[in-house]
Parts: sequence; structure tokens; C-alpha cells
Amino acid sequence: MTRLNRIAAALALAGSLLAAQAPAQAQAKEQYFPLQSYRVGPYAAGGSGFFGGFIDYLQLVNARDGGVNGVKLTWSECETEYVVEKGVECYERLKKGLNGAPAAATNPLSVGIAYATLDRSTADKLPLITINHGRTDSTDGRVFPYVFPLQLNPYSEVSAIVNWIGAQSGGLDKLKGRKIVTLYHGSPYGKETIPVLDQLAKKYGFELTQIEVPHPGNEQQSQWLTIRRIKPDWVILRGWGVMNPVALKTAKKTGFPVDHIIGNIWSNSEDDAAPAGDAAKGFISITTHPSGTNFPVLKDIDKFVVQPGHGNLSDAKRFGTVYYNLGVVNGILNVEALRVAQARFGKRPLTGEEVRWGFENINLDDKRLAELGATGLVQRLKLSCADHEGGGAVRFQQWDGQKWNVISDWVQADRALLRPIIEASAAKYAAETGTKVRDCAKEAQTLASTGGK
Repeated sequence: MTRLNRIAAALALAGSLLAAQAPAQAQAKEQYFPLQSYRVGPYAAGGSGFFGGFIDYLQLVNARDGGVNGVKLTWSECETEYVVEKGVECYERLKKGLNGAPAAATNPLSVGIAYATLDRSTADKLPLITINHGRTDSTDGRVFPYVFPLQLNPYSEVSAIVNWIGAQSGGLDKLKGRKIVTLYHGSPYGKETIPVLDQLAKKYGFELTQIEVPHPGNEQQSQWLTIRRIKPDWVILRGWGVMNPVALKTAKKTGFPVDHIIGNIWSNSEDDAAPAGDAAKGFISITTHPSGTNFPVLKDIDKFVVQPGHGNLSDAKRFGTVYYNLGVVNGILNVEALRVAQARFGKRPLTGEEVRWGFENINLDDKRLAELGATGLVQRLKLSCADHEGGGAVRFQQWDGQKWNVISDWVQADRALLRPIIEASAAKYAAETGTKVRDCAKEAQTLASTGGK
């Protein structure tokens, strides 16, 4: 081979290597969201609505904004059927990213899967997002640095409900002697609030009965016969999926007034009320996000995603429903964490550790909510090293037979009352597991001394 031929061969080889590297370089400008979704099974309505809204928001950011500071968002789904073992398998399969794009955070929308992957997420330094659910003591970011029960943890949920019942009674002091039943889903999610409700009952003097409904909740006759014997003033429904309409139908059969049933955050959708027909009219539930499409961010999704034919929902009529809008809210918070983290670490794809910092520094004030087109859809939210919830407020809504109508202003949980309970539980977990508790003040000082680098 002549010298000229050798040079030509070397140039050809270099060109082929550059061509092979080009896709990887392009993919390196992507941020990956692994989705442990579920679109089949008894909880398909919640999963398909939530992940549909989540994906459509990611599509909006790509189509309207070109990604986040030039970093395109990518994702893939792994079907869990809301089964813990499958959720763990999906986590392990997706956690390392996709085609060179690093994973930002996991969002399983399942308490069981969240509990099963909590230690794995911590070891892998990958944020675990449990919006409106999850392990309550993970609110304490000093002990659970990678877990984020955004907006509303389960203790805040029931505290806000008790506060509202107190207001309807003329004050919390008027709760003494009243009867409240909690009907809860027989799962880690359903059982999460048992201890705090016991404490609230002791504090305010109301008579509390907690009744379990085995998964998935298709049969509740015996439970509602018990409720009829107790004759409570209120029933708190902590349901999920098919359990909710069955509860409403069975309540009507046994003669319990539906307007004295308060659904929790997972008993608050159109998919929970509409299937119960007339039995649902008057049903009350809490929400962190109203249904509807009259929000700028929803209008943009319609314009940039749905109208061009890229919407993720199989049933277009579900656009703007409760589950869908929660998925949009979740998308907003995940992307906001990425944007906040990029401001510190650079406008590039980030590691899970860097995105975790972004979540801890989310600050959604009125100005930022307006910029996001989410005023009225998302509550003001400020997170920190120690506080991974950041909100703790709900509104109450009532089903009129066709749609939800908001019937209250924001009702705040008693976070001052709950915080010592949360810290005690987190401290116990830290002691049992040998977890080192973070010093948030020291971390802040270190960050300040390095100029935020």
C-alpha cells in the first residue's frame, strides 16, 4: 500500500468512526424519563390518564420549546400492571437511561412499587417521585434525599380533610364526640394513614373506626353494613380504582348519604364518580389540581400536541380530566426540576444526583406559575433539603352528576402538627437502617462558599 493509499484509508476509517459516533453525540443531548406505567388491569384508568398527561407535557416541551435549553426529552414505558414485582423489574431495566441519555427520575405512581424501589433509588442516586402519595416520612429529605412526595403526602391529605370537617362542624373543637369512619384500600397505600388518623382522633376527640376493603374492592357489602350500624357523621374514602364507584353504589344501597362521603386524592376523578351513575351525585372529594382545559398550559398541549395528532390518550374525551391533569402537573414539576438543576450544573443532560438538587430547589411562586401557564392548576410550591413535599394544601370539589365543581378555597394541612410525627418516623428509619442524616445547614454553607458550584 502506497503512502497516499494509507492516508486515504486512514481518512476513510476516521470518517466512518465519526459517522458511528454522530448518533451517540446527538443522543447525548437528550434527557430520559423511565416510565413504570400501567394501562391494563383494575387501575388502568388512573395509569392511562396520568401517564397520558405526563407524556403529553413532555411532548409539549419538545414541540414548543425545543426541549429544555436545547436538551430534548425522551422516554419509554414499561408496563407494570400495578404489580410490585413487575415494577421492580421495570425499574432495573430502565434506570441506566436510554441510548446514552441519562435517567432523570422515576415516577411509578404506586406506593407498593415506590416502597420496593426506595432503597434501590437511593443506592443508584436516582430521584423517586411519589406525587400526592408514597411514604409520608420521606417528606424529611434529611433522611430520604432521593424521595419526593410532591405537593401532598398522605398525612397532609387526611389532616386537611379533618380540618375541613371541623370547619363544617363550626370549629375543630366541635369534632369531639362526632363519628368518622375511614374506608381504606387494603394495600400499603391504604394503610399509610392509619396511625396519624388515630392521633388526630385522640387530639380532637372524635370517634374513629377504620375499615379495610381488600384489593381490588369489588365487594364491600359487609363493610357498608358495618358503617350503617355505626351511623357516622362522615366517611373518608381512601380508595383506588374500581373500589371507588363500588363504594358509592353500595353506600346508596345501604342508605348512607353520599354528600357525607369525602374521597381522598385517589378517589377524586371522573373515572371514580361517573361509573357510579346517580349514586355519585353529591359526592365530595379533595383535589390538588382541578379538572378542565381552561389553563394556558392545557391550551398549548392542545395546540402543539393534540391537534397535530400526537396526543397520548386513546380516548380524546379524557383530555383535561383529573388524572390527565395530574399527569400534566407531574410533568411540570419534573421538567422544572431539570430546568432548575441546569441553571446550576449547565445546559446539558444531567445525572439523577443533579436532578435531585433541582427538585430540592423548586420554588413555584405566583410569577413562575404564570410563566408556566399553570396558575390555578398547581398550588404554590417551595421545596428544600428538609422538606420534600412543599405544599400540603387541597381544595374540595363536589360531583354534580356530570362534572366536578370546586366548593372550597385552599385548605391547608396542619403541617406544624405533622412535622414532629414525620421527623420521629424518619429518625426511627434512619436508626434502623444506619442511614446517615444530612446536615442541611452545612450543605447550604458549603454551596454558598463554592459560589453554587
